[in-house]
Amino acid sequence: MAPFSQSRPAPIYLDNHATTRLDPRVLEAMLPWLTDRYGNAGSVTHEMGREARDAVDAARAAFAAAIGAEPREIVFTGGATESTNLAILGLAARRLATGGGPGHVVTAVTEHHAVLDPVEHLERSGHAVTRLPVCPQQGTAAGIPGRIRPADLEAALRPDTFLVTVLLANNEIGVVQDVAAIARIARAHGAVVHVDCAQALGRMPVDVDAIGADLASFSGHKIHGPKGVGALYARRRGRVVRIDPLVFGGGQERGLRSGTLDVPAIVGLAEAARLAQAGLAEETARMRGLRDDLWRRLEAAVAGIAINGPALDMREGGPRPADGADLRLVNNLSVRVPGVDGHTLLATLSAAGLAVSSASACSSEQPRPSHVLLALGLDEDAARASLRFGLSRFTTAAEIAAAADLIADGVARLRALAG
Repeated sequence: MAPFSQSRPAPIYLDNHATTRLDPRVLEAMLPWLTDRYGNAGSVTHEMGREARDAVDAARAAFAAAIGAEPREIVFTGGATESTNLAILGLAARRLATGGGPGHVVTAVTEHHAVLDPVEHLERSGHAVTRLPVCPQQGTAAGIPGRIRPADLEAALRPDTFLVTVLLANNEIGVVQDVAAIARIARAHGAVVHVDCAQALGRMPVDVDAIGADLASFSGHKIHGPKGVGALYARRRGRVVRIDPLVFGGGQERGLRSGTLDVPAIVGLAEAARLAQAGLAEETARMRGLRDDLWRRLEAAVAGIAINGPALDMREGGPRPADGADLRLVNNLSVRVPGVDGHTLLATLSAAGLAVSSASACSSEQPRPSHVLLALGLDEDAARASLRFGLSRFTTAAEIAAAADLIADGVARLRALAG
């Protein structure tokens, strides 16, 4: 397939929950380690190996600083999925190895499959699992749509609960969980808290101590870094968390993740995290403004369109306090469009040059409707007729205006064809 620049214009890309464009500044930081400085960070008997090791050490310190951790608490991995599997399966393996026997895990029905699938694997292996419901799409009287109810978590915990694992921010509807409150409840019962932070970094403040995480997963390609790299935070201060490795070999990453370190990708991950934190206030304000503009345009142009998840103006501490924390990611918009077939609408928009999705990229090859939207109480038709928009630091106001026009036109044509 020819590049867009040679065959057709690049699409308007609003699928940044799936992946993000590599920031040129990140690429610049990576390039020396892809070309002349190609030493193995494990080969410390010569200068090229030592400088690679030093680069990894510097990246570890930089990434730790971006999330309020210490360098010794960072394990570099191949991505957030691997980090999550290492956290969940590694913790369960350590429990069994130390004579704990099968235990109990609590998660939410709306988790990413990077959590749901390893949890299901534990269930097949003899562990008990509770999947908490979330507040439905019923307005504030029913709670914040997509959030776990603390009372449900409290009721689910058992003496043998060893892990509570939740998303900080949902990858489909953008809802931000009150992870600090969840962590307080879980830790009071002796459970370890794992938090999937893949979507949150660069879109909201992320401090592992503030949210009460014992383990936390991160991804490079969600924050304008390279694909194929991520990190696991594993607490080593105070309440130390110990996990067993899933991969064995050379003993890299303190034996928790063997394999030759991808120095260029690690350097890129750290630079992406540094940039995300450095520009957080400015970028979140800009993305929120663009996201809200997209919704205003769609609401005016598409009859019956509705938001999935919390209202855009909902803030922590009440319905609309201006100084409260956002209850959904500032770059996220999920909507349902009645009267159209979702698959046909996506195909129509793609042909028109608009890159959006209906749900998680990890679920897009499955014909089933989004499990997240169904958990909100939407029926299958509404779930299938939903669109997910993810904005980034590279999204422009002109793209938002053009995208809204393309969607309005596409919906109008499909409704006309449907009679």
